[in-house]
Amino acid sequence: MAQKNRLKYIILGLLIDRPQTGYDLTKSFDSDIGEFWSANHSQIYPLLNRMETAGLLQHDQVQVGEKLVKKRYSVTDTGQQEFFRWLQEPSPLDNAHDEFLLKLYFVKDQHADLLRVMVTEQLALHQAKLDNLNAQLADKFPTTQQQTQSYGHYQLLRHAILRERDYVAWLGEI
Repeated sequence: MAQKNRLKYIILGLLIDRPQTGYDLTKSFDSDIGEFWSANHSQIYPLLNRMETAGLLQHDQVQVGEKLVKKRYSVTDTGQQEFFRWLQEPSPLDNAHDEFLLKLYFVKDQHADLLRVMVTEQLALHQAKLDNLNAQLADKFPTTQQQTQSYGHYQLLRHAILRERDYVAWLGEI
């Protein structure tokens, strides 16, 4: 079975929240969405055009500054129907790509200097990420009401924190 273009559904979901420009969508992958999915402008802009041609999106023009005019996209009724249909489908398991785990697989000696360097580097990276996630949680969801209003986003952030906390603990055992 062919793999679905999940990026299309991410874009639909972001645009259902609020109309955005391609630039706004790209910036979403530098923060919240980037915790679980990556995409860059070379993927996003052509997909926006295809989605508009397919009738999932429409755009209007917004002026930015004195001369710059940007397209601001919003979801059509057809796009909303497709998005909510996708939300109801079962979600398959998908393997993530973690280069450190790939390299670790090939380390033969648990006392190798290389292993210590690799683990120390990863521990610093994952601890910094954990610290950043905890700061985001405190900033974005300081109250129970905010946690309830954006429940899925809140739970995703909690998942990312738990994942990083477990990863840091596991690295400490190596």
